Amino acid sequence: MQTQTPSIHSFHIPVMGIAYTIDSPIKVAHFGINSVISIIEDNLIEVMRKHYYQQTEDTYTPIDIKEEHSRSRRITDYLNLMQRIVNSKIENLKSSAFETGSDIVKYFEMLPETSSLKEKYHEWISLFDSEEKQKAEKFLRESMLPGAIEVNIMTKVDKEQLDENKQPIENGSDAVTALKGYADCELSNSAVVLSAGMNPRLYNYMEEFTAFDAYEWGGFHKKVIIKVSDYRSALIQGKYLAKKGIWVSEFRIESGLNCGGHVFATQGLLMGPILQEFKEKKQELQNSIFELYNPAIIAKGQTGFSHPHPIKITVQGGIGTSEEDLLLQNYYGVDGTGWGTPFLLCPEATTVDENTLDLLAKSKENDVVRSKASPLGVEFNYLKGTTAEKERLGRIENEKPGSPCTEKLLESNTEFTKTPICTASRKYQKLKLEQLKTLDLPEVEYTQQVEDVLSKECLCVGLSNAAPISYEAPFLKKLTAVTICPGPNIVNFSKISSLQEMTNHIYGRSDAMQNLNRTSMFVTELKLYIDFLKKEIQRSYNASPRDFKNWKKFSENLLDGIEHYREMATNYVIKNRIQLEEDLKEAQHEILLVRENLLETAK
Repeated sequence: MQTQTPSIHSFHIPVMGIAYTIDSPIKVAHFGINSVISIIEDNLIEVMRKHYYQQTEDTYTPIDIKEEHSRSRRITDYLNLMQRIVNSKIENLKSSAFETGSDIVKYFEMLPETSSLKEKYHEWISLFDSEEKQKAEKFLRESMLPGAIEVNIMTKVDKEQLDENKQPIENGSDAVTALKGYADCELSNSAVVLSAGMNPRLYNYMEEFTAFDAYEWGGFHKKVIIKVSDYRSALIQGKYLAKKGIWVSEFRIESGLNCGGHVFATQGLLMGPILQEFKEKKQELQNSIFELYNPAIIAKGQTGFSHPHPIKITVQGGIGTSEEDLLLQNYYGVDGTGWGTPFLLCPEATTVDENTLDLLAKSKENDVVRSKASPLGVEFNYLKGTTAEKERLGRIENEKPGSPCTEKLLESNTEFTKTPICTASRKYQKLKLEQLKTLDLPEVEYTQQVEDVLSKECLCVGLSNAAPISYEAPFLKKLTAVTICPGPNIVNFSKISSLQEMTNHIYGRSDAMQNLNRTSMFVTELKLYIDFLKKEIQRSYNASPRDFKNWKKFSENLLDGIEHYREMATNYVIKNRIQLEEDLKEAQHEILLVRENLLETAK
């Protein structure tokens, strides 16, 4: 039975920022590697359309922002253009000569050793009979598959768009029009990745498109992937969409804190226990969703299925070594992994301007911080020393804090205005700072609140600028600052790597990591959660009994996580087991001290 084109690699490149993976499929898809682009910033997409139409010597026809449905049309056309470029590249690759150092040789050399296609490649190399070798070569060429072009929609970035009468345009909000742009495109072997939680308006709108329907068991031209932090979130969102006849083909688990960009902390639930729950309940998840999905599609007049479509469970956030990658697959049974932050140092895969690339390569442990920079009010992993940070601090020094709000994607605050504005904007920060002066707050609390206001940064522009700068393609006049949001894992990598070098690192054929003293991804996340808990307690000026109850539960979950890792280490061969045990013991001691102080304070 034919199903969706399978992935030939066990990893994918997740979405990073807005610009950093905006053209990654053009760079890596012809090598069979899946990657994800952000489609929320259509002005950047228009810049990329122009750039790649010129690159391909094709006619570029601008889509002006004032034209009807301009946002969705820009997205649709860019994705179609990207598909044509990838198709052309893979066809050229298939017809190229097998020569040392050639891209077609690189295609097969980069495959994992477990790949059946890699085995066929090695067989071809060992053949001497010319006729047999030709047959084998023909098979190899015909078996070459491109990687999937996946798109990301951050569900919370869904500001209303208003008509000339200042009324909301029906199905005209930012996330909804981005979804339409994707649904209308010609991509196949593709997926939309929905992140940042459930958006009922967006999920309801999905039902209007047949693009997400199965054409046969396991077969979807456009799959739905949901990024989740735990099992409960997967079950709730999967069931919600199933009732509308939409199947979730993959749940992409991301670490709450050990990841790039926005961080969504769990209640102390760590990656290991979360993955264990998915491992134990995967079939239950699949059946629960199918019980709602099958009647829903039959009610729509579609043909039902006798058993559930496949569901993949993948994981990302802080993975740094091939040993960790294999552990996730072998012990927790995940179907694949996401490698994001290390690829920021791989120009063959991502688009980072030279200045920021140099900053990433030189970054040390204290350079990546969990900040209040995001206007969304969610903490944000952030690299210090960027041009955007310097610009923000310069404006504060000149007593003109805040940014000009040109893109308006993150306008959501109505504290002072009837129409939403962005908390990183000059307008909001002026109003908020004036208000704080009148509240007669204790000095410590006042200072903290002022710092929180001034820390907000224009992410729409900062996360978009790397590509226009790299390609010398104008984006916004006089706004050239760059923000970048790597995960804490970036401090372990400092070498600018080729695509083949990074792939070899993932599959354990070589080592691209420079920090030999790096702790495991599980311990790193654990330490981040302990730090998070301590700061939450410190920042609470008037803690309630409920706060103490939540902190107690948080610490209990961390301790349970430590016991899980100890059990895992007895059932699976860990390379640095002694170090892991020492790190877990130290973390346990720190958590117990926090709990002891909590109990004393609560008396």
